[in-house]
Amino acid sequence: MATPGIEQLFDLQRLPKDGFLLLLLLLYAPVGLCLMLLRLFIGVHVFLVSCALPDSLVRRFVVRVMCSVMGVFVKQNDPSLRDKNVKVYVCNHVTQFDHNVINLLTSCNTPMLDVSPGFVCWARGFMEFGLTSSRSERADSLKQYCSVEGSLPLLLYPEEETTNGKTGLLKFSSWPFSVSDSVQPVALSVKRPFIPANVEESSWILELLWTLFIPFTVYQVRWLPTVSRQDGDSSQEFGNKVQELLAVKLGVVSTQITRADKAEHLKRKRHIAPRTINSNQSLGARPRTISLGFMASNSMMEDMRISGMVQQVKEVLPHVPLGVIKRDLVQTNCVDTTITNLLEGAEEINSGSSGGSSVAAIQTSSLNAIGATASAPALKPAAESFGRSTADRHMSLQDRKEALYEYARRRYIEKHGLNQQTHNTQ
Repeated sequence: MATPGIEQLFDLQRLPKDGFLLLLLLLYAPVGLCLMLLRLFIGVHVFLVSCALPDSLVRRFVVRVMCSVMGVFVKQNDPSLRDKNVKVYVCNHVTQFDHNVINLLTSCNTPMLDVSPGFVCWARGFMEFGLTSSRSERADSLKQYCSVEGSLPLLLYPEEETTNGKTGLLKFSSWPFSVSDSVQPVALSVKRPFIPANVEESSWILELLWTLFIPFTVYQVRWLPTVSRQDGDSSQEFGNKVQELLAVKLGVVSTQITRADKAEHLKRKRHIAPRTINSNQSLGARPRTISLGFMASNSMMEDMRISGMVQQVKEVLPHVPLGVIKRDLVQTNCVDTTITNLLEGAEEINSGSSGGSSVAAIQTSSLNAIGATASAPALKPAAESFGRSTADRHMSLQDRKEALYEYARRRYIEKHGLNQQTHNTQ
């Protein structure tokens, strides 16, 4: 199975891309809102029952039934494989409520790592665990907890971050496998209609509301046989073996993508989106009034937008082939940047004519056309002589670029019937 790219491991958009599914979701919305309000009321009672009853088989059964009313269904395969003597369960991480689901099947504790303990930590069902300065200290503290007689098993997530659970697993960290020499893998998969089970960078409160809004969410828990460390295996080698077992059970790929790689990927996504939106407000681009996510999901509208930008560049540089303009616009997504790239000779143009033509010829032809059609004072299409210094050549290029920009602005104003004076003041 081919290794998936990092963008395939996470869901960044909640609404479905398919138009038919989106229509169904909109039609379902009034029903979903009523369900969400009703389930919020039931959820308060679930919380109170969980707090009032002691941890036992009776409480787990009652809470599981109430969760089913709330649309959260939990199924498990081969419950006889669950090892009652093991001290550590390791599970792939899909949603922010995975530990609550496992707790409906068996008693276990999930430490809240890297977060200060408090009421919210306790109310969400996490074991309060103090902040530690290193992973080794964290592992030592958990190892000491497991050595206490009668302590509940630990549920740990070696991935340390959530994925969509559809294509691959993040690389397992080594520290959970230094806590105990025997662990039991737990394969978790989540399915729900219309929307993904988890969207990255979404708060747990918002995820809870969507869970109550959607008709149902099905958690499938599969217990795997206990795995023990072999002699000579390091913690990382032990973790790699468990990762492969879980990947095979889930039908996904075991990747080398880490938690840090995910954080860097999401950081780039946050910076690229605002920059793309700002570039669309550049010269000749009409501001879009709908979200970037919806535009990206609709390929037809995206092609129309690119075609419009190609025509805007073509008006300024009429001798540049459309294919070359479109190829550069797909990369830059900005009319201004594409014009600059073509003027500065970022790409050689092979138009198919005898001998071909270069960017320099395109610049000269375009400027001659500007001088023939513009009502502004005559433009200087090229330098009178080749500059002897880099500064002279740069100034000549700047003059030509500014002339082209001014011509493009006038063409845009004339085309859309805007008032020149008002446009300049803006």
